[in-house]
Amino acid sequence: MSGTKEEDRKGSGEWRDAFWNPRTHELMGRTAKSWGLILLFYLVFYLFLAGMFVLTMYIMLLTLDDYKPTWQDRLTTPGMMIRPKGDQLEITFSVSETESWDGFIQNLNTFLSPYNDSYQVQTNDNCPSDQYFIQEDSAEVRNNPKRSCQFNRTMLEDCSGISDRFYGYSRGQPCILIKLNRVIGMLPGKDGQSPYVTCGAKKEDSDSMGQLAYYPPNGTFNLMYYPYYGKKAQVNYTQPLVAVKFLNASMNTDINVECKINSNTLSEGSERDKFAGRVSFKLRINSK
Repeated sequence: MSGTKEEDRKGSGEWRDAFWNPRTHELMGRTAKSWGLILLFYLVFYLFLAGMFVLTMYIMLLTLDDYKPTWQDRLTTPGMMIRPKGDQLEITFSVSETESWDGFIQNLNTFLSPYNDSYQVQTNDNCPSDQYFIQEDSAEVRNNPKRSCQFNRTMLEDCSGISDRFYGYSRGQPCILIKLNRVIGMLPGKDGQSPYVTCGAKKEDSDSMGQLAYYPPNGTFNLMYYPYYGKKAQVNYTQPLVAVKFLNASMNTDINVECKINSNTLSEGSERDKFAGRVSFKLRINSK
């Protein structure tokens, strides 16, 4: 029995010596000098790695331009979006129920507030139409901030919210605004031909859509709003819009609508990129 206790004390002493040996003043088998050298090595090693990372990031940042992306990995044709925003690109409302379309009106009013004529006159230029507004830099001297062309709210006519503050929703003739996504340096037309929007119903809904009206006339994105130079270089840029008004769409039925951009420089969207140059949404106008 005494032998077992002796062995236990011996084993406990060996464990304590392995952690701290009072005779050799070693902690976990190393002297203070040895631990100091190891800590110094790892300190220098990780400082070196941190320095290499900072240097690499610094060199990479030197290659970036504050005003234009160094690399533009984008689709050949930009995407499109609509306003007002509905749930999952669905515009559903009842003509007789004001609360069903009041949110759409508020959304359009907020979206169009920067397009007010008074604001546009103060901030942007009255540019000649059907030609690009080119603003080149002079060698290393940047021509910034770059000017922008006016897109006045009144250009949307019946869909401006001025002559009809309900944008046609109270009469079952809703207006849908369409915008083309911004792409720096994009030239969407040539020979003075501006890109334009056309909308149509899917085959099964072709009899339900009825007549359409486009604003500005012919649904064009005029060339004077291009090229776009970026948010930082062109701080007052106003994105052009096209409004589509559904004049006599069928009531109480789902209408699947597709709008697309037509241009002599932008390629048509493919099945691989279904949202390139087009946008699809569902419209339902209920009578009650």
